[in-house]
Amino acid sequence: MKQKDVALILVVAIVSAVFSLVISGAVFASAKNKRQTAQVVPVITSTFQAPSAKYFNAQSINPTQPIQIGTSSNTNAFNGSPQ
Repeated sequence: MKQKDVALILVVAIVSAVFSLVISGAVFASAKNKRQTAQVVPVITSTFQAPSAKYFNAQSINPTQPIQIGTSSNTNAFNGSPQ
C-alpha cells in the first residue's frame, strides 16, 4: 500500500466515525430517551398500626408452643445411645 492509500483510509475512517456518532446521538440518545422516572417512596414514620383483630386475638393458635408427639422420654435424641 502506498502512503496515499493509508492516508485515505484513515480519513475515511475518521469521517465515518464522526458521522456515525452524530447520527446515533440524534436517533438513539434523544432527550426523550434520556429522561428517567423514579417511584416515590412513602415517608417512614414511628407510628405503628395495630394488626387486625381477625388474625391476632386471644383465641388464635400460638405456633411457638412446643408440640409433643408420642411418649418418648429420650432427651438426647442424637447422642447415639439407645433409649
